[in-house]
Amino acid sequence: MTFEDLRVFVTVAAERSFSRAARKLRRTQPAVSQAIRRLEQAAGERLIDRSSRDGTLTDAGEVLLEYGSRLIRLADEAAGAVADLREARSGRVVIGANEGGVHAVLPLIAAFRRDHPAILVEVRRLSARQMPQEVSLRAVDFGVVTFNPPDRELASLIVTTDELVLLVRPDHPLADRRQITMEEMGRQTVIAHNDPSPTRERVLKLYEQRQTQLNIRLSLPSLDAIKRAVEMGLGVALLPRRCAQGEISRGELVEIRVPELRSPRQVRLVHRREAQLSHAARAFLEVARREVGTDQVRS
Repeated sequence: MTFEDLRVFVTVAAERSFSRAARKLRRTQPAVSQAIRRLEQAAGERLIDRSSRDGTLTDAGEVLLEYGSRLIRLADEAAGAVADLREARSGRVVIGANEGGVHAVLPLIAAFRRDHPAILVEVRRLSARQMPQEVSLRAVDFGVVTFNPPDRELASLIVTTDELVLLVRPDHPLADRRQITMEEMGRQTVIAHNDPSPTRERVLKLYEQRQTQLNIRLSLPSLDAIKRAVEMGLGVALLPRRCAQGEISRGELVEIRVPELRSPRQVRLVHRREAQLSHAARAFLEVARREVGTDQVRS
């Protein structure tokens, strides 16, 4: 049995006429009759009572009509689902990001959701070190990193730039300073993230090289908790500026530059070559390129 022959049979059953079914299907009446005969041969049973004038179905025909209608509906739904994927009306985009990377990719997600509201966007928390491998293994479609992976199978798009700034309360004694030295920061009560990261290791190494103490007195598991602790006056924190843009713009926190620790960096969206991306992922990449106003993919 083929779907086309089943479709002919279901149409004949609905129209109760070979000729009307032929007109609806835009086929000749002999072609419709041949399709019905093929189905009857495959089923080993008569499906339509030829002695009736209204195309009455036999018992076997009634059974086949029920199952055939279900199969055709499923086939149509499957074709529609594939078309939706192709036209980026459905599907899923999976993005890997550490806690800081989420802040960089959220504006892109917002723009993508405006264009493709039916597509699910899932952000998974991953460390920067894991990102290239997870993208290569197709565990995620995109990874947010601050370095350019050397893997030639991967490409990257620069989505924004960022730097580390010291965050203090508006009433902190240093709040009116535009910048301070590493030594001045080291004398403050510092709140740090307790998740190991290349940035944390670099800052600690710089203090070690300078033989200067860094007075870490509170360690917390999330950026939001760190910002809240700074707002409560529990200390100061060195964080990526983008993670605190809202609090800075609202005057809840004040940013101070520490030139030796600024670490300006490009935030990149890493992905597999376009031919290896799903329709939904390709649509996300198109939106990302449009939003950043460039297509700086790595060749």
